[in-house]
Amino acid sequence: MSDNLSELLGRKGLDENLFDKMGILAKPSGAPNEEELALLADEFLVGKANVYGTTTFYDFLKPENQGKKVYVCNGTACLCAGTQDNVNESLKSHFKEEEIGHMTCLGRCHENSAFFYQGKNYSGDAIDKLGDIVGDEENLNQDTYQVAASGKAILTAPFTTVSDYYQPFLDALKKDSAQVLEEIKTSNVRGRGGAGFPMGLKLEFCRNVENPTKFIICNADEGDPGAYSDRYLLEERPHSVLFGMLISGYVTHASYGILYIRAEYPEAVQIVQDAVNELRDQGLIGKNINGSGFDFDFKIIQAQGSYICGEETALISSIEGQRPEVRVRPPYPAQKGLFNKPTVVNNVETLAAVHYIMKNGGAAWKAIGTERSSGTKLVCLDSFFNRPGMYEVEMGTPLSTVVNDLGGGFKSPVKALQIGGPLGGLVPVSKIGDLTVDFESFANGGFLLGHASVVSVPEDFPMMKFIEHLFDFAAYESCGKCFPCRLGTKRGQELSTKALTSDYKIDRKLFNDLLTTLEQGSLCAHGGGIPLPIKNALHYFEDELKAYFN
Repeated sequence: MSDNLSELLGRKGLDENLFDKMGILAKPSGAPNEEELALLADEFLVGKANVYGTTTFYDFLKPENQGKKVYVCNGTACLCAGTQDNVNESLKSHFKEEEIGHMTCLGRCHENSAFFYQGKNYSGDAIDKLGDIVGDEENLNQDTYQVAASGKAILTAPFTTVSDYYQPFLDALKKDSAQVLEEIKTSNVRGRGGAGFPMGLKLEFCRNVENPTKFIICNADEGDPGAYSDRYLLEERPHSVLFGMLISGYVTHASYGILYIRAEYPEAVQIVQDAVNELRDQGLIGKNINGSGFDFDFKIIQAQGSYICGEETALISSIEGQRPEVRVRPPYPAQKGLFNKPTVVNNVETLAAVHYIMKNGGAAWKAIGTERSSGTKLVCLDSFFNRPGMYEVEMGTPLSTVVNDLGGGFKSPVKALQIGGPLGGLVPVSKIGDLTVDFESFANGGFLLGHASVVSVPEDFPMMKFIEHLFDFAAYESCGKCFPCRLGTKRGQELSTKALTSDYKIDRKLFNDLLTTLEQGSLCAHGGGIPLPIKNALHYFEDELKAYFN
């Protein structure tokens, strides 16, 4: 990453954003042409190789996307449900094969059969109404899923009105921002997207850096198959996310908020923009908000299809218009982030927790859950459950309660649950009774809570095929910055494919060395995290897998 390039790409500000313009150029045909890219390069004073290198990375900008009209979800939940072959075949009756592309998880894991057409997502029995959809019949993209809280409803509480909901924000503006930050630190709210880093500390690091320009970024690039909690919050509770960003801006002295929303959630972009417009109409964003001297405004940037952008430094590079490669740390984004300015990146659910803390105090949030994992957590259950949907539970809730009481158990035999996305652990059903929904329980058990997305692996799904799928996903989505991940994930995919399709036996020592190299040598959690579920599979499903190893 070049400091000079970051500075150069930031000189026109957020309104004139290079990455945004690339997306606009791609809309008519699926990918910008080289002449258009050359003009963009001249406009931003960068080389043609820079803009070409960026666009060829993303699924929905690269030349291969030219002419694509419809996209099939190839996420893990749909794969395990076995619905997508039928979706593909049905689409071929209306589209040429070269007009069909793929997207990775559309957030329709509760009913599968998911596909994307003309800016909308479809799932469930929509594939049986394809003629009507192609004929532009409205509202066939709507889906419903169970939403409930097992205890206190916080993130799932009904929305009231803008004026009522934002009163705690106006009250906070009358206090010293240091006092407001202390409430967040007292709550011990931890990041809900992965490692669980305390939000208050991240905000404090940024606050302590002297710089007139700072950014708050909402990482809405939820790409973990099985997870649709961010989608719920963006589409059903957008103000909870905007509220959290406003408070984050106030305590860090940042004036800009950016929502980086994944391309696979097209409906969310317009819903969040409408919510931002509401705030503008009521004078809750802009210059000198409510006479407080605090300035803050929002910018929505639509992602273009890349799982690695869920990693905060890759996301920052993406917004700048660079290839989304992971950056070496330190320096951390709170010190040097977007356009080399202090930046805080938090995911959707983390930001949504701030409203309750501001309204009720940090101690009230801290009193919920466990000592080290406070508050509530959204858990998403896929279509293998009798009651698929999204449940808000207190941290520390037994996983068995989520599976059996809230989810109603399984519709058909399941042998394992992958919880926390592709980099999350693979929990055999025999271990469900040993875990509680909190960071420590999962870590101590050798798993990862992460987003708390639950993807069921059915009894008849070959575990070796699941391992091949994980490696294939990791190799395809690698940013390529470091050799262990770029080469290691591909070697893993090749080994598992060869073992599945021939008499080849994988050398177990070689395979273990590969996993260790990925785990210890990768620059970020993408390459470093993929060995976890594979190690879980080797440990808990040894009898099933031993035929593939020598």
